[in-house]
Amino acid sequence: MSALFQPLRLREVTLRNRIAVSPMCQYSAREGSPTDWHLVHLGSRAVGGAGLVLAEASAVSPEGRISPDDTGLWSEAHVEAWAPIARFVEEQGAVAGIQLAHAGRKASTDAPWRGGRPVGEDAGGWRPVGPSPLAFADGYPVPRELSAGEIEAVVGAFRDSARRAEEAGFRLVEIHMAHGYLLHQFLSPLTNRRSDAYGGSIENRMRFPLEVARAVREAFPVERPVFARVSATDWVEGGWDLEQSVAFAVELREAGVDLVDCSSGGTVPDARVPLAPGYQVPVAAAIRERARIATGAVGLLTEPAQAEAIVAEGEADLVLLARQMLRDPYWPLHAARALGAEARWPVQYLRARS
Repeated sequence: MSALFQPLRLREVTLRNRIAVSPMCQYSAREGSPTDWHLVHLGSRAVGGAGLVLAEASAVSPEGRISPDDTGLWSEAHVEAWAPIARFVEEQGAVAGIQLAHAGRKASTDAPWRGGRPVGEDAGGWRPVGPSPLAFADGYPVPRELSAGEIEAVVGAFRDSARRAEEAGFRLVEIHMAHGYLLHQFLSPLTNRRSDAYGGSIENRMRFPLEVARAVREAFPVERPVFARVSATDWVEGGWDLEQSVAFAVELREAGVDLVDCSSGGTVPDARVPLAPGYQVPVAAAIRERARIATGAVGLLTEPAQAEAIVAEGEADLVLLARQMLRDPYWPLHAARALGAEARWPVQYLRARS
């Protein structure tokens, strides 16, 4: 019996299998609202058999967007735009989730196919914010350092967006604490040079992300799960690392987070990341064992046997696929066949099953 195709129960929500569509920015929103592109993009992957479909990093405030073309969840208009997408995903048997985010100093950049460079205020961009006035790289603006009062406001924005996620019909939310975005910027000593209660010791650097985790957990229905995506290491000496991630995962568990989605990197542009199939699986396994919390593995996962082994051997509870899902929206259906497992095919597609 395939481990990958066993259900996963988290609180009162059950995923039909251990395959999740990782959040992937599409840079195709209008004033923060998803479009028909998002309906087809996310809906087709639910049709394709995934157990969980996570919508892209959606900003909790306008200035929290990675680009002017990113989705958001800071207004009721966004709830109305997301609702039919979440409903369609659920109708296909998948759980609809959404990632809540704030880009911090990496905000106000262009879409990748337009170069991904910073967008100036004269071109519809804005000045980014961060824990400290340190630019991401040459050519990037120096962010404005957040005050304690502004940090409190961001916590409130995450709380409000979690409530809106429920209104829109999402049964799961993930807090984006990875890839060098705002919450990760506070965690990493490479980007956090503060001397107040939010900087210095690991306890202080974790303070803001944990305030966000508790606020989201309190705002989102108790029967629905909350995930946190973390970068388990910066891949830079003196940066955020696995030991700190284990300690952080323990605190996330105590704050009511149900699963840690284990990624890495993104803090600085010159990190040397040892890219290889499954290169982040060991950190998911370590956090799962040492912090006693469910984890998700992500990163260059492409083959059914590879994903099966990760779950069967207890290295992670869930696998999240990104680029492979772009190549093949029906990867779960194909994986089920390869592993000899049962998977639900849409009745409209049954003629192609055999």
